Amino acid sequence: MSQTVIQRLAERIRSFGDKNVTKQAIELSRTAIIDTIGVTLAGSVEPCATNLLRTPGIAEAPGPCALFGTKRKASALDATFFNGTASHALDYDDFSQPMGGHQSAPLVAPLLAVAEERGLSGAQLIQSYVLGIETEIRLARAVNFHHYDKGWHPTATIGVFGAAAAVGHLIGLDEERLSVALAIAASFASGVKANFGTMVKPLHVGQSARNGLLAALLAETGYDANPAVLEHKQGFFNAFNGPGNYDADKIFDHWADPLEVTGKTMGLKQFPCCGSTHPAIAMMLALRQQEGIRADDAAKIEIMPHSRRLPHTDNPSPQTPLQAKFSVQYVVARALLDGVVRIADFEGDAHFDPCIQALLARTTAFPHPDMADDADAQFSAEVRVTLNDGRVLSRRVDDMAGRGGDHPLAAEDDTADRRRVLGHQQRHVLAEVLLGRVQGDQVGRHFIAHQDGRDNDGRHLADARQPQRPVTLP
Repeated sequence: MSQTVIQRLAERIRSFGDKNVTKQAIELSRTAIIDTIGVTLAGSVEPCATNLLRTPGIAEAPGPCALFGTKRKASALDATFFNGTASHALDYDDFSQPMGGHQSAPLVAPLLAVAEERGLSGAQLIQSYVLGIETEIRLARAVNFHHYDKGWHPTATIGVFGAAAAVGHLIGLDEERLSVALAIAASFASGVKANFGTMVKPLHVGQSARNGLLAALLAETGYDANPAVLEHKQGFFNAFNGPGNYDADKIFDHWADPLEVTGKTMGLKQFPCCGSTHPAIAMMLALRQQEGIRADDAAKIEIMPHSRRLPHTDNPSPQTPLQAKFSVQYVVARALLDGVVRIADFEGDAHFDPCIQALLARTTAFPHPDMADDADAQFSAEVRVTLNDGRVLSRRVDDMAGRGGDHPLAAEDDTADRRRVLGHQQRHVLAEVLLGRVQGDQVGRHFIAHQDGRDNDGRHLADARQPQRPVTLP
């Protein structure tokens, strides 16, 4: 009998090892994991995370795993749920064009929890992280862009498979049990984009991370599941995408060669809002810095993103801070007004600032007429400003999925809000952990348990979010 898709995938996961992980992959993974821990610490004081701790039954199971930003410890499942939710609370975590979502957030929380619980090394954690990224992006290539356009949130619906694969690899599951873990993950997959701009979006991530971990743990106990659950007529591919709207072969074409984690379309976030808005923000900042224009100069602002970037960000009048994160009109107006986009711009009534409201009245957004739906470059945008004197200025970028690849985040740009919650000493020790020189169970002692919602200077994270200088353009 021929292998099912999941069995073929499990075979590759099981055989994944040191020979697959390049020096570049290790460096990029370290950066991504440190970045994710930073945004998790900052997000740990947000209501979507703190409300979990007020919910009976959550984080009450005993265990050795740290809840980031608190002095509490809990089971691996509970720590993953809380930390995974916190990691996406600010929508500041890294993201990927082919995934159409956030690749690290579903992986880092469960991997750290398991490493902490079982005393595993940072080197083991990185290897499993790289494997989790490979699994996520390959599955995404099989189902996107139809999956994304249909309304599924790939960070959750695909991330759960990455988490199951990464944890399964980390705890040493054999091929049969890896197949079971992935098959269980298929039944756990969930999350729709209709809940973007609410606390439920980061909840998607916490739940997918927890469910991926749970799938691996259940498989470890001897659970069973249908190994044909992906291609079954009532399975994942057909239920989520529909017949003819997926290509399973893309999972395996040139598997790990090159590694997906080294891809040019994997980007860190420079701004704490939806990644689909970032190319337009960058272009407005370019106009502001290079042309010297200011808010009072603009008679009309036209934002023209790639059509795939607009359905979830076309929000000309956001009514809440979370909605503002998904308003390309708001964030572009904020970039023109202030020359920077910060966490504080998505708190309180910042989106009702009279100066912003005046700019929003002069701002429109519509799909770019020259950016094809099936173009390789999906994170593209042009911003055009008509000045009061009649001149028209514009800037365009054709492929900018965050800061990575052709748009790297240089050391001098490393001033984003989130990085203030990790001091030099902590970053050094974390790098040691992720190089395998310190056991994974040291992460909590060095980075989490003493935080209690405060940064390294003792300030509450909610008060430590102002950047020291404006962001730098690519």
